[in-house]
Amino acid sequence: MTVRETPPSTPIVLASASPRRRALLRQLGLPFRTVPSRVSEELFADLPPGTRVERLAELKARDVAARIPRGLVIGADTVVVVDGRVLGKPADAAEAEAMLMLLQGRWHEVFTGVAVVAGGGNRALVTHERTQVAFKPLDRVQIRRYVATGEPLDKAGAYAIQGRAAAFVAGIRGCYSNVVGLPLARLADLLEEFGVRVI
Repeated sequence: MTVRETPPSTPIVLASASPRRRALLRQLGLPFRTVPSRVSEELFADLPPGTRVERLAELKARDVAARIPRGLVIGADTVVVVDGRVLGKPADAAEAEAMLMLLQGRWHEVFTGVAVVAGGGNRALVTHERTQVAFKPLDRVQIRRYVATGEPLDKAGAYAIQGRAAAFVAGIRGCYSNVVGLPLARLADLLEEFGVRVI
């Protein structure tokens, strides 16, 4: 594969308002700006998780790419899956408690789709990452205390592995940054296809 260097002036845009994704993308050392997408995360609910997150990631990136003339747009979408059931972001504290009760004492999967779309939407590359996460056994009191912090309420599966929920994680198989919301190794591969070298 021939890799061409991308000119420094080529803008990179993250199609997300997520502070976790912004923090992760900063780890790659690339300058970027954020333009949140207007895409509903409720779309494609009938599709398998890997396909669903890929479709949503691409749609988010294309939504923003249609508004910029040049550069690269990064889109992402994350879901948690347990027993074939997809868990997105909880609507309220009660739903967050219910999700965490499902996850406690067992393994679950985290899927994140990631897309890179050229400005104007002329070219797109899309993939997804899957990571397995094990929670230690938790009782309802522990779960309620965690939900009361407010941390779970805007997170897929109602937890933040990079936050207080780190105390719940007994094991992980696969990419850690994927669980946070942006699989950096996968993203770096996609960016390299567009000529952007991270290292």
